[in-house]
Amino acid sequence: MTSLPEALARLWRAEESANMVQFEGSWVTWGQVRSLTEEIDAQLTAAGCSAGGRVAVVLDNRVESVATLLAIIRGSRTLVPVSPLQPPERLSADLQATDVGYVLAAQEWWARQDFTAAATDLGASGWSVEGDALAVRVTATHDAVPGDPSVAIEMLTSGTTGPPKRIPLTRGQLEISLGAALRHNDRPEIREKPSLTGSVALVMAPIVHIGGLWGLLQALASARRLVLLERFSLLAWHAAITEHRPALIGLPPPAMRAVLDSDIPREDLTSIRAVTAGTSPVDPMLVDAFLQRFGIPVLIVYGATEFAGAVAGWTLKEFRTQWNDKKGSVGRAFPGVRLQVVDDDGVVAPAGQTGHLQVASRQLGRPSDEWVVTSDLAHIDGDGFLYIDGRSDDVIVRGGFKIAPETVLRSLRRHEAVHDGAVAGLPDARLGQIPIAAVELRPDASVTPEELREHCRVSLTPYEIPAAIYIVDELPRGAAMKVDRRRLVEMLERLRVAPAETRLTNPE
Repeated sequence: MTSLPEALARLWRAEESANMVQFEGSWVTWGQVRSLTEEIDAQLTAAGCSAGGRVAVVLDNRVESVATLLAIIRGSRTLVPVSPLQPPERLSADLQATDVGYVLAAQEWWARQDFTAAATDLGASGWSVEGDALAVRVTATHDAVPGDPSVAIEMLTSGTTGPPKRIPLTRGQLEISLGAALRHNDRPEIREKPSLTGSVALVMAPIVHIGGLWGLLQALASARRLVLLERFSLLAWHAAITEHRPALIGLPPPAMRAVLDSDIPREDLTSIRAVTAGTSPVDPMLVDAFLQRFGIPVLIVYGATEFAGAVAGWTLKEFRTQWNDKKGSVGRAFPGVRLQVVDDDGVVAPAGQTGHLQVASRQLGRPSDEWVVTSDLAHIDGDGFLYIDGRSDDVIVRGGFKIAPETVLRSLRRHEAVHDGAVAGLPDARLGQIPIAAVELRPDASVTPEELREHCRVSLTPYEIPAAIYIVDELPRGAAMKVDRRRLVEMLERLRVAPAETRLTNPE
């Protein structure tokens, strides 16, 4: 695609009175967003933040974040997101660890002494951004360390399998990623419609992580109007769909299940031609249920923060002709992406054999012929369809037998009483590890843990059957609604040592 600055320049040709962002039911015009963007840019420039300047932003889903993102990207600066979803004390510690020279956040954060102290200790210039007001909160006490102008974002990983870390993503990577997604779906890189007209984008995932930020960038780069939700709620999502009638939307699996279990009538979603999903593994049974209930195909995509987006996925045409034969696949490689699977010795595996997935693409910030090893276990069939079989770092080894948690989870989800679940390996003195499961039940459903274990015997080998199953009110989820595996393990450990009379299971 064209460069990000060239794409964003289309916004500056839009009418200032044009509606741009709908937030909490009200529209904010392009003129309002532009004015705040240019004020942020001017303040950063006056403070010495030029190209390559690293700017920490407490990046919550609000209009001010949109203007801040535009000011940073247009000025060839580097966005360093700080997650507002973490506890305040941890957020302040995270801010201090960024070692940035510039800080932007909502007024509520500056009201906290620990946050202001962290920014002061950095010796940074800092501003509060609230509505259309930009106010100085701290003044720099030393010069900021210059950064790399090629890096657009130091993107936070979701932290569901380990501590969150920041991955530097260059402007080139983002441009390649956005362009590949457009070509994959046979969509033009430059829209013929005037800026801020036509269909409305819906951004509801946290923009502090790659799924939400990628959706926001895609809307900005294509000069679309957008609805920005602070977080997913069924009521707000339903209202946005019925008002704006979008053709293509994204839904993570937990949100898809919430829609599926709701009383939303089928006719309210008739504008939607397809749903994209890929922030976490998507159960094929969920895809089938959504298609049967609403008549809407679910196009699974596969990507990661390190890839600056998706590298594989389904197209609508492929779904209509091949889903029944390729059920469970996450689709085929995007344009400009190569995929291969290797065994433990690094030898390319034959079609259909599970091994370690490798990806080659300039989208990864590497030469197009350089293979990057992922932490995913996968297989690729003879037609190039990719199947994710689990994560190499999630594999449970029970007495020498390897168990993929996703295999166990698929079996549990097939029970009519199960809404969702998660599986992890816990230490065992005799076997090394054992699989333990936690499940959420559907409303008004009833089942015992032992009945779930019996259900698993139909589709799992004896060593794959969970040693214990706990019925819980709610699974621990992170920002993108994915199950947080660290918190899951902590929860399972607590349940395992709970007094027998408080347990919701009958473990062996």
